[in-house]
Amino acid sequence: MIKLWRSAVVSALIVTSIAAGAVGYPLIADPAPDFALHGFTGGNVRLSEHRGEVVVLAFWSTGCTPCKSQLRALDRSFATYRSAGLQMYGISVDDDQAQARDFVAAHRLGFEMLADPHKSVSRLYAVDNLPMAIVIDRSGVVRHVYRDFGTQSESLYLRELRSLLNE
Repeated sequence: MIKLWRSAVVSALIVTSIAAGAVGYPLIADPAPDFALHGFTGGNVRLSEHRGEVVVLAFWSTGCTPCKSQLRALDRSFATYRSAGLQMYGISVDDDQAQARDFVAAHRLGFEMLADPHKSVSRLYAVDNLPMAIVIDRSGVVRHVYRDFGTQSESLYLRELRSLLNE
């Protein structure tokens, strides 16, 4: 009975995610691909080390104006929900790493910013639009994707994020 209930809940969340921009996104309900990337402030980050936490991956570029708004909105949610088990990473897909480093220095955010200079992680996550945010649940499964993150999707994102943090 519990398995059936969980299956219905996951199915409902997948339908919600599709409404949020996940139409055609290949990784919904699949295990999140593991990766290791270098942070702009030093150190490496490996996704698998954050099993047990809800993780948001925000793909961005310095030439993407909406990305700046998304990163600020995500920073607010990170400040609010970090203590509840939220982990967040901004992943730069910039070709010019010096420009990306300058952006990171100018936009101090509460979460780690990572460099993906060869776009290997971007390919793993089928990033086809910027900004793009991917939400991974505590068991390491991709649950939601947000393309063109904006004020309309922010309330849906927060509702779905709170739901995952409460699981």
